[in-house]
Amino acid sequence: MSVIWTTEGREVSPRIVAERASRRAFLAVSALLFAASVAATIVWCTSMSAMGELPMPGGWTMSMVWMRMPGQTWPGVAAAFLRMWVVMMVAMMLPSLVPTLWRYRQAVGRTAETRLARLTALVGVGYFFVWTVFGVAAFALGIALTLAEMQLPSLARAVPIAVGVVVLIAGALQFTDWKAHHLACCREAPGRGCPLRADAGAAWRLGLRIGLHCSCCSATLTAILLVIGIMDMRAMIVVTAAITVERLAPSGERVARALGAVVVVAGLFLIAREAWLV
Repeated sequence: MSVIWTTEGREVSPRIVAERASRRAFLAVSALLFAASVAATIVWCTSMSAMGELPMPGGWTMSMVWMRMPGQTWPGVAAAFLRMWVVMMVAMMLPSLVPTLWRYRQAVGRTAETRLARLTALVGVGYFFVWTVFGVAAFALGIALTLAEMQLPSLARAVPIAVGVVVLIAGALQFTDWKAHHLACCREAPGRGCPLRADAGAAWRLGLRIGLHCSCCSATLTAILLVIGIMDMRAMIVVTAAITVERLAPSGERVARALGAVVVVAGLFLIAREAWLV
């Protein structure tokens, strides 16, 4: 068998060299995709912030992301939101998804070396397809609430305290078995306990399964971002860091519970502050 010598004079097999090159290429593509999605998200948030916000009864302001501008159609507004949503989800979820994709490559690499890039991409597309569906639901709910708040001033006045309630519930859900189950599924290595088929259908289904578990796992923290302000870069960074840490830290369930405690306290503070102001 042919060998390759390193600059230190050590003997390395061609397979090891190929695996190292594959890993470098995978990490480089992931880094470029992450950088592009972050840059696009910053540009979008900056442009939306420049448009200002609409003052609402109750002393809060509504983001223009939920509004139809002159000359826009509702399908156009929905398409723009979904483009933004997918880019934002790539920026937020890719840091915790990359290790899962790498473990998938390791699991199927020896049986699908020539198709590895395509299969990995299919897993990623399936994953973000689930998040796209989640975005459709978020948009529909956001538009429905926006229209109701603009027509009912009494409902608009209740929004600040409702935000605190949502944050409180999101924190409480961090302690549930439902959260623990989906978090465990997110953290589980692909193919654990059963071999992975190296074909397009299996890759697509794996992406959908991981996306379903991870969207359910992250639903509580994502809900906080939606109610606090989807254009708030600081909130986006905090939520991204929380999602990444609870999925990648050695004791993910403990991290999730610790985050839950912090979120519960924040929810109680928001409720108490609004109740005091009223």
